[in-house]
Amino acid sequence: MFKKILIANRGEIACRVIRTARAMGIKTVAVHSEADADAKHVDLADEHILIGPPPAAESYLLGAKIIAAAKQVGAEAIHPGYGFLSENADFVKKVEAAGMTFIGPGVKAIAAMGDKIESKKLAAKAGVNTVPGHLGVIKDADEAVRIAKEIGFPVMIKASAGGGGKGMRVAYKEGEVAEGFQSATNEAKSSFGDDRVFIEKYIEEPRHIEIQVLGDKHGNIIHLGERECSIQRRHQKVIEEAPSPFVDENLRETMGAQAVALAKVVNYSSAGTVEFIVDKKKNFYFLEMNTRLQVEHPVTEEVTGVDLVEQMLRVAAGEKLELKQSDIKLSGWAMEARIYAEDPYRNFLPSIGRLSRYVPPTGEGVRVDDGVYEGSEISLFYDPMVAKLITTAKTREAAIDLMRESLDIYYIRGIGHNINFLAAVMLNDKFRSGDISTNFIAEEYPEGFEGAPLTKDVKNTLMVAGAYAHAVAEECRTFKNAKVLCPKAMPRIIHVDGNDHLAEVTLGKGEGVIKLGKKEFHVGSRWQPGTPVFTGKIEGKDVAVELDRIPLGYRLTTCGVFRDVLILAPLQAELFKKMPEVKEKDTSNLLLCPMPGLVVSINVSEGDKIEAGQTLCIVEAMKMENVLKAEKNGVIKKIHCQAGDSLAVDEIMMEFE
Repeated sequence: MFKKILIANRGEIACRVIRTARAMGIKTVAVHSEADADAKHVDLADEHILIGPPPAAESYLLGAKIIAAAKQVGAEAIHPGYGFLSENADFVKKVEAAGMTFIGPGVKAIAAMGDKIESKKLAAKAGVNTVPGHLGVIKDADEAVRIAKEIGFPVMIKASAGGGGKGMRVAYKEGEVAEGFQSATNEAKSSFGDDRVFIEKYIEEPRHIEIQVLGDKHGNIIHLGERECSIQRRHQKVIEEAPSPFVDENLRETMGAQAVALAKVVNYSSAGTVEFIVDKKKNFYFLEMNTRLQVEHPVTEEVTGVDLVEQMLRVAAGEKLELKQSDIKLSGWAMEARIYAEDPYRNFLPSIGRLSRYVPPTGEGVRVDDGVYEGSEISLFYDPMVAKLITTAKTREAAIDLMRESLDIYYIRGIGHNINFLAAVMLNDKFRSGDISTNFIAEEYPEGFEGAPLTKDVKNTLMVAGAYAHAVAEECRTFKNAKVLCPKAMPRIIHVDGNDHLAEVTLGKGEGVIKLGKKEFHVGSRWQPGTPVFTGKIEGKDVAVELDRIPLGYRLTTCGVFRDVLILAPLQAELFKKMPEVKEKDTSNLLLCPMPGLVVSINVSEGDKIEAGQTLCIVEAMKMENVLKAEKNGVIKKIHCQAGDSLAVDEIMMEFE
């Protein structure tokens, strides 16, 4: 076994590899850019080396620097993680030429499967079901339009070297092909250094189901069952689970056999994933093979008990697989939710900043794979994923419930994040039934995400938790001792969503009664002021509510819902009613930058007449291009930026007449 390895990656996957390597007694070396000098993976590793400036193209994508770093510290092998150089055959050749081991499959497998065009040709020859499409490289937008019309709409435009949702666009009509081709090409070049794209038929109402394979250098290959990855946004996975609620034993066996057959064609060794799209009649088609560890690998680990990183290390060191296909049994159910630095209330636009508070959940059946800690900086240079939250239970329903409970206490401040959205999905009836496809988010949230529904029960939970916490805080300030509580009933006015609710609050030690109208709510909690999450029981039911202090009350969050809840003494309530209303500034004649990012292009000029839906400019953030379009007809009065500018969120880009 190796004595020392270098991890050619960053963030949570670098931390994940370090944890297993440490458990196996292997020393680890982290590489980092200037932006990641204080990152968690740097702190966890035994050694670390600076390899360049913040942009990935000047650091994490420079194979020569990484190999030089590995030589410098005497590393015997390099683990690539996922993304960056993980599927770069040329990098693997250079690692091996330098006398080190690449912890992953061989060059042949990466070259054949890493290229999406060649992999589809090889899959077709191997008898694996494939999607109809044009597998040649598309030269320009005109050719893309011609080919799309031949295939028939809708079509998917995809980067040949792509992955992780980068360089992918769906076109439903001819007018969307040219723009989609250009965006996919630009993203592919920016993310992978390879701007080749191809076009294939887009299967409507598909499920995205993938098979985990594992092979050694002695010809042994097995599969570890499937993962359901249908909950996606912009072709990027958001929630994954294992097993799939859609897959029966027969389909699992058939898909698994095809995945193994494809892996054998290229003598696959290491962990890898064969991805399929499956229609509602359980017809399945090969999508691509990822010759690396997947982001969602933890759900497979949780239901099989197999540490995939450990197996990768053992295979790379030349060991035979001790596991046989008959050893693989799926037990229980695992859910994974990706915590992204993005604002779901602003169309999921990327968010950057410092994690001023970061308190992940813990407990039985709860696993958090992250690469951050309180105080970490979320940069615009890298992927927006902050962490992965994984919950495991005996049944799918129990795993979903545990996920929602864990999301309720996952406390992150300083950046925008998607936790409320994830919690809302966990409560969604269609998701809970398992009746899902890759169109789930678009269909269930067609106007974007505005928060989970505020049911009567959730509203009562917010008001009761807020009133109890407020009363405890008041008593602590009065007596300077949280254990001395006044048992008298305190009248309060709870103001939420523009309405006042009369409440009476009576406290005891670790308990209280909140009377709302004629109904009494019994509360049991050891919550103390300064604790960011209220936990306890309301009417015997476990609840968790995040609390953020605001003037006269709290911003409270639970079950994917947040509300500003004011808790006022009767006199305060009267004064509050007399306060003048604050009017928001009119920005209807302005284009504001919706996220911190880099201006890629300005597509209009001052004085131009514009129409609703017309592209105004393109902004890139966290390796994704965002096309900003006109919301209505008008005239460009003034342009405040140019291509190449770095802008802050809400910075003025254009003025309209």
